[in-house]
Amino acid sequence: MFRTLSRLCTFLTAFSLLPGNSRADENELRKAVTFYASFDEAVAADFGKGQLTPDTRYNHATEKGQSVVEKGIDAKVFKIAKSKGISGGALEVVDVLPKNGRIFFPAKDNFAFNKDGWNGSISLWCKTDPDKMLKTKFCDPIQITQKGANDGGLWFDFNDARPRDLRHGAFPMVPAGEKGIVEDQPNSPMVHVRGIGWKADDWHHVVLTFKNLDTGKPDAVTALYIDGKLIGEVKDRAIAMAWDIEKVGIYLSINYIGQLDEFALFDKALTLEEVTLLHKKPDLLITLKKK
Repeated sequence: MFRTLSRLCTFLTAFSLLPGNSRADENELRKAVTFYASFDEAVAADFGKGQLTPDTRYNHATEKGQSVVEKGIDAKVFKIAKSKGISGGALEVVDVLPKNGRIFFPAKDNFAFNKDGWNGSISLWCKTDPDKMLKTKFCDPIQITQKGANDGGLWFDFNDARPRDLRHGAFPMVPAGEKGIVEDQPNSPMVHVRGIGWKADDWHHVVLTFKNLDTGKPDAVTALYIDGKLIGEVKDRAIAMAWDIEKVGIYLSINYIGQLDEFALFDKALTLEEVTLLHKKPDLLITLKKK
């Protein structure tokens, strides 16, 4: 009897260590959060060491290529939909801002960037119909960059295809005097989901993970997960953001119309098990809210 129990325990231990069978720890996942916005009560973050309220960036009225920043946001465009989120309230975006406007949180102290190499993740819930609700050719629910989407930019977007695709991009910084990678090049650092086909009444969970960025080695990996499943990766290449973190913005809902919820940034590349846990428990991070 003792031998049978011993063998069973040994088998179960070995099984739990097999790839795909490790269990995600809820407390460790919360500890990895660097920034969190529940959007339950306000268009602001609940947790983070940096600025927790968003500002708005617009194109400069007369100087091409320049921008201006205004404190705060347009409350007529960005609202809180009480009790309509995947958990609690949600950020509801009802229109597109003029002058290429976009809201953002400063990345300093909110995102785990390190110029000598870093890992991280983004988690965001979305509710929209990209084929019927969006008004512009391109829409980025999330984009983190200093200079632009294709020049040191991490993002996912809906493109101008019909029906629209969902795409994840991890474009390295373009050295001075050189040309960057174009999105439609075969070697562009992107993951495509053709004809995503989301509907207006459905919530979907998107996670982006990053490993070995800015190491100078061809070992970077970025991954796209949708609804708890790994969709694709950009890997086996050097990917350097080379940011001045003081100038980096966490841009949210660029040309987006619909709802967003449970927005979080992490200081590590989440595992499949951790992504699955976040998907199954949308309110997992709610304890990070300040009381």
